[in-house]
Formats: sequence, structure tokens, C-alpha cells
Amino acid sequence: MHSPPPPPSPSSAAPRADGLSRRGEWALLLLSAASGAADAFVFLCVGQVFAGVMTGNLVLLGASAAGAGEDGVALRVVTALAAYVCGAAAGALMAGLPPGLTLLTESVLLGVAAVLWGFGLVASYGDRLGLLALVSLAMGVQGRIRVTPTNYFTGTLTSLAGRTAARELTPGDVWVVGRLGAAVAGAGVAALAERWWSPGAALGPVVLVASALVLETAPRGGRDRGKPRPDRGNPAGAA
Repeated sequence: MHSPPPPPSPSSAAPRADGLSRRGEWALLLLSAASGAADAFVFLCVGQVFAGVMTGNLVLLGASAAGAGEDGVALRVVTALAAYVCGAAAGALMAGLPPGLTLLTESVLLGVAAVLWGFGLVASYGDRLGLLALVSLAMGVQGRIRVTPTNYFTGTLTSLAGRTAARELTPGDVWVVGRLGAAVAGAGVAALAERWWSPGAALGPVVLVASALVLETAPRGGRDRGKPRPDRGNPAGAA
């Protein structure tokens, strides 16, 4: 009697039960870190608002309307909100394209922002608003790259807490915790760059998104080639 054949060895490119390949999970980690880095850079260097966390911006807008906070924060918040919405709309229009092209678009936007900041071309208040718009536009595009959120994490944290309380954690939740930690790490790296080498404070998001782009576009193994990728798509009703 023949013993059953051994299960196939895991592949970094093979899709798993949740529809994401291991490579896709790493790309999500990189994008989450890029989100944290972008928000930290904008908050510290551009003006105490966020590029991707629109819930926080709405809170800041309400506080500003009540007379609290810094002067001019309302204009910065409105700029970030408008740019993010435009980026999300552009990402939706690019939904039928390969995710690599969407990531390339985001990389270009962040790269332009990094060049402007790094070479000291952001001198006036208007320049800072333009820089904020570029980064927020990029974060809006990123928000539509995958169904899995990589730049807003309240829902992710809420769902994780619920599964923890119900003792329904799965092995895939390790990656969920990893995305949360990656956002924190990305913000920390951007903050350190701003402290020790301010011209390079905007480089982190560019490098991280470009790394995710490499993962998306690098040749894949045969078992993954041509298979559907449920992780690619548009978030429906995401908040």
C-alpha cells in the first residue's frame, strides 16, 4: 500500500487560503510602513495634519472650527482631504490596471515630493500646501490599490480585537499585527530621519512603496502564474 504523496512545499509566490500570496503579504507590510512614514513626515515637517489618516484630519477640522489648534490648520486639513479624495478617485479609475502601474503612480508622486523637500524647494506656505497635496494624493491612490487597508487601521484594529476576544484568531492574523507594527515602524523611521537628517525625511515612503512595486512586478513562480488574485480590487464601502 502506497503512502500518500507529501504536501507541496510552501512557495513565497503561491496563494494561500486567504487569497494573498506570501509576497503579497510582504507588499502589504511595506505599504503599511510607507503610510506610517508619509503621515509622520507630513505631520512633523509640513504642518501637524495627516496625509492618509482622514479620520484624524476631520477631528482636526472640527477642532479648528471651534477655535482650537494652530492658525491655518483648517486650510491644511482641507487641502489634505481634497487631495486624498482625488487620489482615491484616480485609484478607482485605475482599478482595471495591474497593481504595479498604480504603485508606480504612487511612487512617482512620493518621489516628486521627496525631491522638492530634499532640495529645499519648499520655501513658502503655498509650497508646503503643494507638498501636502502631493503626499495626500499618493495616499489616496494607495488606499485603492488593495481591498486590505494599508493607510487606515481603525477597522483593522477593531476586527483584530474582536477576533481576539472571541478566540477566533487565525494564523493570518500574524500578518495583521505585522501591518499595524509596520505603520508604527515607518512613522518612527521618518521621525528619526527628520531629527537627524531633515532633507531625507520624505525618502522613507518612496523607498517602501518602490520596494512593494518590485514585489508586485517581479516574475512569479509557475504555480502562481495566471491564478486570480482576490486581494486585488477596490474597497467597497471602506471607511
